[in-house]
Amino acid sequence: MSALFEPRTLRSLTVPNRVWMAPMCQYSAEATGPNAGVAHDWHFAHYAARAAGGTGLILLEATAVAPEGRISPYDLGIWNDTQAEALRRISDFLKSQGTVPGIQIGHAGRKASTDRPWRGGAPVGADEHGWQPVAPSPVPFADGHPVPDELTVEQIREIVGLFAAAARRALAAGFEVVEIHGAHGYLIGQFLSPHSNHRTDAYGGSFDNRTRFALEVVDAVREVWPEELPLFFRISATDWLEDRAGWTADDTVRLAALLQEHGVDLLDVSSGGNAPDARIPVGPGYQVPFAARVKEETGLPVAAVGLITEARQAEKIVTNGEADAVLLGRELLRNPSWARHAARELGGAVHVPDQYHRSV
Repeated sequence: MSALFEPRTLRSLTVPNRVWMAPMCQYSAEATGPNAGVAHDWHFAHYAARAAGGTGLILLEATAVAPEGRISPYDLGIWNDTQAEALRRISDFLKSQGTVPGIQIGHAGRKASTDRPWRGGAPVGADEHGWQPVAPSPVPFADGHPVPDELTVEQIREIVGLFAAAARRALAAGFEVVEIHGAHGYLIGQFLSPHSNHRTDAYGGSFDNRTRFALEVVDAVREVWPEELPLFFRISATDWLEDRAGWTADDTVRLAALLQEHGVDLLDVSSGGNAPDARIPVGPGYQVPFAARVKEETGLPVAAVGLITEARQAEKIVTNGEADAVLLGRELLRNPSWARHAARELGGAVHVPDQYHRSV
């Protein structure tokens, strides 16, 4: 059998194959009112199609732990029970197709309160359902972005609690994997990087201080997340700031070892997002070496992501031991049945709904 279509067990959970869906925001929830942040038919149809296409694990988009933690006013949320109940419909269908349902929980920090990307993604104010962002330090993300309010220690502790509450709701909503979003310059990543964290208290300065918030969130989530179910963490392996102080690949390896000690079962390795002017050498599989290094130097299981588009490319990544799984993003937007097509090409097998057997 193709290595890409071998099952992978983490704790007591077995994922049927190594083709996984990366979290990708849909910016399609209602912004205000009783249904703010609630999943609806678009979200169901979007994720259901990828499950029917044979994807082994689907990580739902960045789902905010608080209203002010949304990237845009139109993001999904999991800060109340109404939102969690709506997500149950999705997780139930994914399971019915043999797909493991996962969800990414996060807080956007200084990158919050922005418009939908197809409308430019610029910051929005109160007249467009926006709000005042918060961050480790009063440093705006980019020109034209507001100066965020610096979080107090008490507020930091409250947000840690919000992550734990979100994980409890995710479990109640039927998810079997929860991923903490520590990448792409959102709140946890802002704390990690000296580029965005200029604090002088226990949450800033040294590596140990800058990683404190991330580890506190992991501990809080792991405490409420069942022992038998895996916990993922998404990281930006580097800020790509070679000429300035920033988060580096060396930092990622060091943090990965700590995350493993604190109960993280897999590192989802991406990069960038914390500096708009970073020079990123984008190309096929350009982030795979970061994942491979973490796996080799720490033994922590990893998933690779970033311009993985071809079946044999994905197969090689897994066969060579560079990653335990591949996370597909835009390619699954283009082709919801990518896993089924790759299985046909590589001689693997995925779940095929009875209704689709005539297409096999």
